[in-house]
Amino acid sequence: MALVTAASKGMGKACALGLAGEGARVAVCARNEGELKAAADEIRTKTKAEVLAVRADVTKPEDVKALVAQVRRALGDPDILIANCGGPPRGFFEEFGDDAWHGAVEVSLMSTVRLVREVLPAMRTKRWGRILTIQSVSVKQPLPDLLLSNAVRPGVAGMMKSLALQLGKENILVNTLCPGKILTDRLLGGLKQSGLSREEYLARQGAEVPLGRVGTAEEFANVAVFLASERASYVTGVSLQIDGGLVRGLF
Repeated sequence: MALVTAASKGMGKACALGLAGEGARVAVCARNEGELKAAADEIRTKTKAEVLAVRADVTKPEDVKALVAQVRRALGDPDILIANCGGPPRGFFEEFGDDAWHGAVEVSLMSTVRLVREVLPAMRTKRWGRILTIQSVSVKQPLPDLLLSNAVRPGVAGMMKSLALQLGKENILVNTLCPGKILTDRLLGGLKQSGLSREEYLARQGAEVPLGRVGTAEEFANVAVFLASERASYVTGVSLQIDGGLVRGLF
């Protein structure tokens, strides 16, 4: 069974839908209970899968413990974890004090640390597991107005690479997903300020992407579902961008 966090919308929901469509039992969580219930109902309707919805804020240690305990009681131990959480705020160096830096670490790094900590013992017992974290192409290529993301997310990728080295012989595969310009609420966050129509804004966002457009959450989820499957049995320790070719670097 699969646990997908921050799954009430966007890439998290798309991943949960994709996994459920492949026959997995799925547990989803989010902070907004109404949006979470709607997402869970949609997944059940579209896939007929067993879906458990648990309200939780994965930046809170007690919520993470309670979430995984409830999932374990209802569906069993997760075989697949997709650790997802909203990113740090946009901005530049001089805009952020210590609280913002601590918050960025909690959102991007510590939420992943705590989720992995809770699901890993059972995966090690079964000697099978898939751990994915959703980060950003800022792992590979810093983005102009995302200083906090540029600073913290590469640390998450480093932790995941270290876990892959440690856990490979136990058949637990660990990978980092690096979305580029994917059509989510976060991408649309600059729409109002831009003064453009939605179509104009998305065209501008997609202009620097070699494929000429932004990606969809479903396109992102297709990659996550593959990496969570048996077919990806020789892929671990990878930080993989799903970005339409946006990242220019060779590595």
